[in-house]
Amino acid sequence: MGSPEGTQDARIRLPQLRLDDLLEELQARLDAARGTRDRVHSLLEAVLSVGRELDLEQALHSIVEAAATLVDAEYAALGVIGPDGSRLSAFHTVGVSDEQIARIGPYPEGHGILGELIRHPEPLRLVKISQHPASYGFPAHHPPMNTFLGVPIRVRDQVFGNLYLTEKRGGVQFDEEDESVLATLAVAAGVAIDNARLYEESRLRERWLEANAEVTHNLMSGGPGSEVLGLIAERAGEITGSALAVVALPMEDTGSLAVEIAVGMDAEAHRGLVLPMDTSLMGLAFSGGAPITSEDVAHDRRISPEPPRFQGLGPAVAVPIGTGEAGTRGVVLLARRAGQPGYTAAETVPLQAFAAQAAIAMELAERRRDAEEIAVLQDRDRIARDLHDLAIQRLFATGMTLQSAGRFIEHQEAAERVVRAVDDLDETIKIIRSTIFGLRAREGGAGTGLRARVVRVVGEAAPVLGFAPSLRMEGLLDTDVPREVADHVVAVLSEALTNVARHARARRSDVVLELNGGEIRLTVSDDGVGIPPEGRRSGLRNMAERAEQLGGALDLGGGAEGGSVLVWHAPVLPK
Repeated sequence: MGSPEGTQDARIRLPQLRLDDLLEELQARLDAARGTRDRVHSLLEAVLSVGRELDLEQALHSIVEAAATLVDAEYAALGVIGPDGSRLSAFHTVGVSDEQIARIGPYPEGHGILGELIRHPEPLRLVKISQHPASYGFPAHHPPMNTFLGVPIRVRDQVFGNLYLTEKRGGVQFDEEDESVLATLAVAAGVAIDNARLYEESRLRERWLEANAEVTHNLMSGGPGSEVLGLIAERAGEITGSALAVVALPMEDTGSLAVEIAVGMDAEAHRGLVLPMDTSLMGLAFSGGAPITSEDVAHDRRISPEPPRFQGLGPAVAVPIGTGEAGTRGVVLLARRAGQPGYTAAETVPLQAFAAQAAIAMELAERRRDAEEIAVLQDRDRIARDLHDLAIQRLFATGMTLQSAGRFIEHQEAAERVVRAVDDLDETIKIIRSTIFGLRAREGGAGTGLRARVVRVVGEAAPVLGFAPSLRMEGLLDTDVPREVADHVVAVLSEALTNVARHARARRSDVVLELNGGEIRLTVSDDGVGIPPEGRRSGLRNMAERAEQLGGALDLGGGAEGGSVLVWHAPVLPK
């Protein structure tokens, strides 16, 4: 038997061991409670931080950063699902440097594991990404990733995108608590995204209203038409983030559109172009009276490839300026750089409203100008009537009086002076009558401007050539070119296109008519066989003589890639 002292020591050690275990368990529970409390605080801080952002891009970036911090992930990303609902249209990352992104290449579109969450928008947690059936590896230069946690973000019951987290720090796995925390953050993120989008939409509406007010003010204050069209193009391009903005107006009696304004990327290739209704995006929008979109305007089969004018551009939209009873007044075309997202309905609807408001402002401005013109014409009629009924009659009566008085004047020199005075009065009456005729004169019929005549000549040449030449016109051709010079231009253009059809064996021809610095310049080029040195020169001689009559000249040469280039130029005022 043991001693009483040994039994007592054993009893003392046993309770001490149990007490240590209890203390350790209590400490662990306190640590867990403290960790839970800290995590709840971190989650609340993340929710508040995300909710403060009103800029959508900043809000998305804050959501990704908060997600990475909350679950202690080395890499995090937020993929925004595109309008078609099957792929990602935007990607926001944390943990990967810009240099790494550049080496990896384009952002993912939603294949593999990322696409799994798009197809099945439920939380997904993986121990090893490569073991999932949907995984098919990473591109070159991609950092290694094994553990994975994905959670969808919903905005008003619609899946907006997904949060992707990989590589939990410390080499441990994502657990149920991580999934729960991330799901809670996703709910807060959906609310924040919805608020940011509503704020963005309100700011966008405000910008459209400001642009409408600016266009209306310029029109109603009598601003030049070209300035107002330029303002429409600039504001529409700025608000929609477009690289190119073009405005075209219909040409009278030709069934074509003329590009009046082009601003932005490669704008020079568009200015002055004459576009057909059936082989241009703007023509289709004008004739249909509704917006026309293109995912890739540079390769759209509905658009004629000649002349090349959309290099480097991708999504595009053409919107008619005005519809309904007032009719379509023109078309505005917007295009973004290749690779950028297309124009959504949320962007097209306010753009269409802006164009409709611009059309109404243009209509009101025209009505006001018509009213002012009528007032001027009425004033002219009044002046002409007063001159005829009052001034001429009094002058005529004065002349008759002087004639009668002249017979009683015996002094020869005085009598001659009276006769001269009567003759001066007769001449004055003739001048006043000529002035009256000028005040009452009206301009001739429509459709006789130089632009319309040139379009008709080019259109008539198309069946003979076997293709439609491209046409570009710039300058105040209908107002600043005298009739005589315009007749020469039309005759030279007709002769030049006839020569191309007869002798060039060309597949393409470009016509450019420009008025600049008091000189009109017509350029007709083709990709044919060129001008043979031994060929007949009668037609060219006639064109040269026409230029010389006006103090101009005819220049002939070859194109950079073969063919011929004819340049006919003359001052707008004949010498």
